[in-house]
Amino acid sequence: MKLARDTWLIFQRQVLLLVRQPVWVFVGIFQPVMYLLLFAPLLKQALQAPTDADAYRIFVPGLLVLLALFGGLFQGFGLIAELRAGVIERSRVTPVSRVALLLGRSLRDVVSLLVQAVIITLLALPFGLAVHLDHLLLAYLLLGLIALTTSALSYAVALRVRSEDALAPLMNTVAQPLFLLSGIFLPLTLAPGWLRSIADYNPFAWAVDGTRALFAGDLGNDRVWQGLLIIGGLTVLSVAWAAREFARSVR
Repeated sequence: MKLARDTWLIFQRQVLLLVRQPVWVFVGIFQPVMYLLLFAPLLKQALQAPTDADAYRIFVPGLLVLLALFGGLFQGFGLIAELRAGVIERSRVTPVSRVALLLGRSLRDVVSLLVQAVIITLLALPFGLAVHLDHLLLAYLLLGLIALTTSALSYAVALRVRSEDALAPLMNTVAQPLFLLSGIFLPLTLAPGWLRSIADYNPFAWAVDGTRALFAGDLGNDRVWQGLLIIGGLTVLSVAWAAREFARSVR
């Protein structure tokens, strides 16, 4: 109960800080919306999709995974600013759970991602995108797990390096191959065999396939539960590591 109460208190504070700076929500969705409006219309011809709706059912899930992936991996910059301002240091004298310091922040990131995902999904509806509500909610669950995983990893690394100059190139180095090997913009079925074989080791490629299956209404697709299982396991590991880093930093 104490962990839940402390997490809720930290979450409330983090959401309040986010609401006070709504520009970050706009910045977070501006680039995905530009891809949605200016890039997605090209995909019908490129993918030889029968209709615009088919093209958007391929593109929008990948775009949402991209948002969860990059949005989470770069959350550590805010934590470094808090470290420099002494916010984390002052947490030493409070009885708040050290794990809650992580969970409250990461859950804020999940909520922010889901708000952006809803906005992008709604914007795609006039272009012909159609998805069952129950499948959409399950897809959002998968996206939430990705955001929780990547934000926890970003916080853990930030606590290790404690410098934006080190965090930026490190996160970019990690994010680029994950992005390119996820089939986010174009399905990996279009890739040569050797590239697909490498992508099988990328957990986010499974998440993209699972999300696309849900948007296509194929709930029985193996990639759905495989993606949930893989990302769920990765979430547990990343949260455990990040919680350990918080406990070590705030004693």
